[in-house]
This record gives sequence, structure tokens and C-alpha cells, in this order.
Amino acid sequence: MSTQPAARPWTYEEFARLPDDGQRYEVIGGVLYVSPAPQPLHQEISARLFELLRPFARKNGLGRVLSAPIDVLFGDGDYMEPDLVFIRAGRRGVYTKRGLESAPDLVVEVISPTTGLRDRSIKRERYAHFGVPEYWIVDPSAERIEVYRPESEAPSVLITDILDWQPVPDGPKLTIDVVELFSDLDELLE
Repeated sequence: MSTQPAARPWTYEEFARLPDDGQRYEVIGGVLYVSPAPQPLHQEISARLFELLRPFARKNGLGRVLSAPIDVLFGDGDYMEPDLVFIRAGRRGVYTKRGLESAPDLVVEVISPTTGLRDRSIKRERYAHFGVPEYWIVDPSAERIEVYRPESEAPSVLITDILDWQPVPDGPKLTIDVVELFSDLDELLE
């Protein structure tokens, strides 16, 4: 039987003193979570998404796409490191030397066997609580993207073919071929 560690207040200074040892440290709801470095499959999918989202956002002047490691500091006791984030143009106050200090406009997590439950439960709840308007869970084993918006408990959309991302209302759309996103990954699965 496993037990959940007790939540406690964490200051940013305590969080910043955690070792830089290749592990991923996050404090979520006052609980420290430690995960091993991501596997090659995770990194390949994350890189592919970054290579799609970043040029689209830059070309259209929509904002910035950043990839991990980047700390998102929601407040004492909630310091997370998503795989990708998007911040709309004009939100300069979000960026500080410590990381991002407000909710990104999009958070993307590529799940792995060790993080899937956390990404779908506590992280989804905390992202919604702190006002993240759109949260994607990229699931390599199911070859789909789950799109969550805070107003819905269930995924707003389960996408296995085409995802149209429109980061700014009435702005341009990026069409992501989800099948292509997950193609040619066999050697990374072995």
C-alpha cells in the first residue's frame, strides 16, 4: 500500500535549491513529485510539436512557444514544469528570471507510463484551478491528443486524426496531423 506524502508549504527558494541532477522536480498542491528524465519517445513527440507550434506562433505574431525545462510558478506550493507552453503576445508580465509567473495560454504534457496518472488528475486540476484556458495531454500509447478546457471535466475533444489549433480568437489556425505526429516512431519504442 502506497501513501501520499503530506502536503506542506513550499517557498520558491526551497524549490530552487533542489538539485540539478537530471530528475524532474515539481511541487503540485504542496507535494514534491520527482520523475526520471523523459524517454526518447517522449522527447521526440515533444520536439515534433514544438517544431509545429513555435514557427506558426512566431510567423503570425501570436506569442511564444517554450519547451521544457521551464518553471511555471503558480504560487507557493505549485511549481510545475510542462513539456510545452504557449503565451499570447502582449503578456510580457508573465516572464521573469525565475520562469513563468502566471498561467500560460496553452499547456502541453506528453504523458509517459510514470506520469500519465498525475498529468490526468492533479496536474489537470491544478492547471484548471490556476486559469490555464487550454491543456493538451498527448498520449503516445493511444496515439491521440486530449484537449481539456477548464469548464469541462471530461476532455473537450479526443483527437486521433486532425487537430486545428486556434490560439487567438478569430486568428489563424494551425492544422496538426495527429497521425503524422505519431508516425515513424517504431525504433524509439524498442
